[in-house]
Amino acid sequence: MPDTLATATPPYRLGILLQPQFSFAGLGALLDPLFIVNWLAQEPRFTWRLLGGEPMVSASNGVPLGVEVDWPAPTELDGVLVLASFETKALTGDRPLTMWLRHCAAAGVTLGGIEMGSEVLAAAGLLDERRAAVHWDNLEGFRELYPRVDAGGELYTLDGDRLTCAGGTAVLDMVLAWLATRVEAPLMDELRNHLLERRQRPGDAIQLAAAPEHRPQTSAQMRRVIRLMRRAIETPLTSAELAGEVGLSIRQLERRFKAELGVTPKRYYLWLRINRAHRLLQQTGLGVAEVAASAGFGSLEHFSRAYRRFFGCAPSQDRLQSRDAPVLPLRYLPRRE
Repeated sequence: MPDTLATATPPYRLGILLQPQFSFAGLGALLDPLFIVNWLAQEPRFTWRLLGGEPMVSASNGVPLGVEVDWPAPTELDGVLVLASFETKALTGDRPLTMWLRHCAAAGVTLGGIEMGSEVLAAAGLLDERRAAVHWDNLEGFRELYPRVDAGGELYTLDGDRLTCAGGTAVLDMVLAWLATRVEAPLMDELRNHLLERRQRPGDAIQLAAAPEHRPQTSAQMRRVIRLMRRAIETPLTSAELAGEVGLSIRQLERRFKAELGVTPKRYYLWLRINRAHRLLQQTGLGVAEVAASAGFGSLEHFSRAYRRFFGCAPSQDRLQSRDAPVLPLRYLPRRE
């Protein structure tokens, strides 16, 4: 892996741009390793400034933090990381933010996005033709919006002067990999000792290891059925077609699927399709009719009826990914029949 930060000299000057409803845990996973490196080295290897659009920015858990609203010139920074989690539609149209990030890029500042901070960079055109790690819950909508970005479902990426992270506990993995390009090996070992972290995951590790098709109790045949469903959302396969692909009768497929996943194939397939619709509605600007077609619903009335059963609201009322928006049921069953 190339040393993406080799041209910078200590202390490395980092700007951390906090967007409303950012992940508080993500910020901690980013800052604690930097603090520990400074403490162990007994010198300021890293400095950081918290930046934002308002004097106080609240995290997704409601904790407010004071930030600088007068952002530094790009020449005063070596790197900028953008942290965002919810309501990114409102952020991607922020022209002053976009222009400042572009100025930073032009000045050679390393840019990174954590969780949906990557969408802020993508909307500014700063991830075009780059590999980017996107959280699985946002990957489909991200690809729809930013086809020029090579978005994937890994944990994090270090692509030249661009860093991206899917979020969650992967923030720590990314920070450790990033620090390894700047910090000597003995100090990195001490850092890991203090963090009680000896098993750093590689960036290309795949998310969603707990998905049904990866569970030990799910047979190879049922895993193949689920993969077929995922690949054919827009034009759903019939139960007969699914059964035929794995050499089973319809009755055998239904019995096996229910035994292994606790739900019928038809119900699970509907959940997958509603899942896609839910993400596209919240994360993109596609019209309701376009979303319905993309989720395999030939009738807008049928789509609206199914959506209401799962979420208790019309598709047109679920257009923003926020803390207060409906959440997809986890048990593949609608909230009301």
